[in-house]
Amino acid sequence: MKPESRLAPVIALQVVVAFIWGGTWIAGRIVAAEMPPLAAAGWRFLLGTLTLGLLVWHSAGKLPRIGRADLARILAMGFTGILAYNLCFFYGLQHVQAGRGALVIALNPVAVALAAWLLMGEALSLARLAGVAIALAGCLMVIGRGDPLALLRGEIGSGEIAILGCVAGWCAYTLIGRRVSRTLAPLTMTFYASVAGGLMLLCAGLAEGSLRTLPVVSWHAVAALLYLGILGSGFSYVWYAQGVMRLGAARAAVFINLVPISAVLLAALILDEHVGMSVLAGGVLVLAGVWLTNLRNPGGRG
Repeated sequence: MKPESRLAPVIALQVVVAFIWGGTWIAGRIVAAEMPPLAAAGWRFLLGTLTLGLLVWHSAGKLPRIGRADLARILAMGFTGILAYNLCFFYGLQHVQAGRGALVIALNPVAVALAAWLLMGEALSLARLAGVAIALAGCLMVIGRGDPLALLRGEIGSGEIAILGCVAGWCAYTLIGRRVSRTLAPLTMTFYASVAGGLMLLCAGLAEGSLRTLPVVSWHAVAALLYLGILGSGFSYVWYAQGVMRLGAARAAVFINLVPISAVLLAALILDEHVGMSVLAGGVLVLAGVWLTNLRNPGGRG
């Protein structure tokens, strides 16, 4: 095992990645105010895919090939994690505060664990089941602005539904990615999923019309798009993959819990957003549930 002092730069970089991904919610909110969802998502992944491609080429000296067996799954990842997720992301941020949206997205690990249990028969201990229940209760509080029954009564808006769509899209992307990761390196898998999803966004945007012309937006939106594409969808994925290789997947994933926290803090500082105490309490429940859900038994199985 490497000494902790040698891992300190890697750990610091994972904190930076978490804050970059927290910042994508603020950047997304800025872009969503000036561009339709298809155009915003299309430009984001044009920049992101180009950045990832250059980084993959730089690290490997070429673009790795993928087999036919992985192609269908890569296309499915592009549809769920790139096309569907980003349409929901930008549409949701037209109607929902950045910090509040990020607190809902913190539910992702719990949604993946629950889906893997229901669909794939993966083990889920009582402690992890309790974590799922706590996180879901917290999510209902965040979605309902403190009223956990608002969703059940149909009293939430389309923006909140879109953010929940982000959770569903990312959950499907992650489960499909688990199968693909058996034959492809994480960075290669991410790059080709981005290519597939980006092409889908391009076709949809050209058909719908929002990608036929260059958008006329403020410099704030241009800067936010560059941030989303180059940092949020490019360098950060490479840095996170490096963290997974050096720290292990479980240890690197712990830093993802900083994303909603950083998003709330940055939204307050940059966008002057202030979420209520009931919403914050719901966010705390989500994070507590995520922590419980990520606990592992001594034998290594959940």
